[in-house]
Amino acid sequence: MALTPERKVKNQCVEILKKNGAYYFFPASNGLGRAGIPDIIVCLYGYFLAVECKAGKGKTTALQDRELQRIRNGGGVALVINEHNIEELENVLQGMHSYNTSDLLRNLFGDKK
Repeated sequence: MALTPERKVKNQCVEILKKNGAYYFFPASNGLGRAGIPDIIVCLYGYFLAVECKAGKGKTTALQDRELQRIRNGGGVALVINEHNIEELENVLQGMHSYNTSDLLRNLFGDKK
């Protein structure tokens, strides 16, 4: 089965997330959740990141735009990634590494493993 262009973008995002040690998941889209939720939800160094994957000239829907803005309003990072701007995901993850909050939390609360 051939991969769709959007699936290729998702796979590239997953490779970058794994390389950076991020926790991530794909929210279930089984009709029980809210419409417009981004494709990938990520947590890295205490930061919340949502990634909407598109291919080519794919555009976000009004519902997706609403959810991405709600995430930004809540202090999270929300990106729309396609095959032409995939480096933005890497740049954001590197920025999160530069402002790593996990060390601060470990110092404040100890290592709770």
